[in-house]
Amino acid sequence: MKQWVARHRAALLSATVVSAYLIFLQWMFGWNTILSQWKDVGAWAIVFAICLMMGSYLLRAWRIHDYFPTETRGHFGRLFRLTQLHNLLNIMLPFRSGEIGFPVLMRAEFGVSIARSTSALLVMRLLDLHALLAAGGVGVVLAFAHNPLGWIGWFIFLFLPAAGFAFRRRAIGLAHAFAPQRARYLVSELEAGLPENAGRFLRAWCTTLLNWFAKLAMLAAILMMLGVAPPSAAVGGALGGELSSVLPFHAPAGVGTYPAAITAGALAFGSPATSTALETLGRAGINLHLLVIVSSLAGTLFSLAGARRRNHTGETDR
Repeated sequence: MKQWVARHRAALLSATVVSAYLIFLQWMFGWNTILSQWKDVGAWAIVFAICLMMGSYLLRAWRIHDYFPTETRGHFGRLFRLTQLHNLLNIMLPFRSGEIGFPVLMRAEFGVSIARSTSALLVMRLLDLHALLAAGGVGVVLAFAHNPLGWIGWFIFLFLPAAGFAFRRRAIGLAHAFAPQRARYLVSELEAGLPENAGRFLRAWCTTLLNWFAKLAMLAAILMMLGVAPPSAAVGGALGGELSSVLPFHAPAGVGTYPAAITAGALAFGSPATSTALETLGRAGINLHLLVIVSSLAGTLFSLAGARRRNHTGETDR
């Protein structure tokens, strides 16, 4: 029994936290009150949002496929299943511990070494963070900047990854020269994870930008439909929630941290701090969080169902 608990302690911790969270929401708001927001949105809008989230998952899988074309060629279905399991682990486990699953799964499924997949994941996460901040920067410029300097600064920030890749050898050399001894291993890992050529980097960079800009726009639109206003506050809420899921301090399943980050981001971007607005923000943040979890579960089930069909028919992933 003790061995079983030790082996499944992360899953048990997540299940306990999620269960406590569900009970707390029932006590604090009541599920009828929380879910009543969806009545104004409509079933078709919910289905459309889940489909858009699935499209985002497919785009992520394609980015990894393009990163490892030799190993994953002809096996996109398996890769999609891997990325969905990795995404679900990231959502359910605390402190980004689910990231460990990616190199382990890549080695098991495609024979990619732990070092290479970890390095590539580090680069992709840096691209994710940059794209997320760039997408949020649009809202900052629109909400607070009333002169061309804001847009100039935003465009400079937008093209930083391209400049970094163009001068990567010089930048890596400087980082090795000036970084502390303990940080040099991280610099070497970052260098090993860079795309092999400019074309592959350009595709990874553009795919990341497209994915995050579209996802944030969709999440902001849902927050607006759930009553969050003004539009800049909806953008800030979407940005806050996604930042909480990218940075390494979210709770198991994002319980509490994701809705709280939505509220904080919305307030920072102009949402009124009245009791009515805060209550609307709280319920909207919870509902958006539920949508993200349901979409992730749906994507995982879809990928697993596809794997079963291929196993029964004896087909390969193409």
